[in-house]
Amino acid sequence: MPELFTNDWATNYKELWNSNDGIAKELGQSNFNSVVAFGIEGEDDPRVVLTISNGQIITAGTPNGELINWDLRASNENWMALVAKPPGLMKLGLAYTSRKLKFKKGDYAVMIKDPRLSTAFVKCFALMGKAVN
Repeated sequence: MPELFTNDWATNYKELWNSNDGIAKELGQSNFNSVVAFGIEGEDDPRVVLTISNGQIITAGTPNGELINWDLRASNENWMALVAKPPGLMKLGLAYTSRKLKFKKGDYAVMIKDPRLSTAFVKCFALMGKAVN
């Protein structure tokens, strides 16, 4: 069982994201392209970086000098809580306002106002837990 934000986890996450049950298709319809990072609060570098093109994760793994658009951070404990019981939009909003989930890069308000992005954002947490198992 891979730990959260390892290369094994990133590989599993990429496969889940790009699968029929993932979110690649709906983000692809929006022509979503971005570089998204996840990491632990207080660490300089993210633990994993996802390069997304037309909704599909193209690369997933440790940082390799990519220009990151979104960098989400939380304590390990808060990540595990968000992954163990995937949150809805309200719980994510509470995590953000209480500073349990931080955007080191990217704008939460912009993302949450776009229904295509906010729906995918919620779904990405459910996939995170599945990638650990």
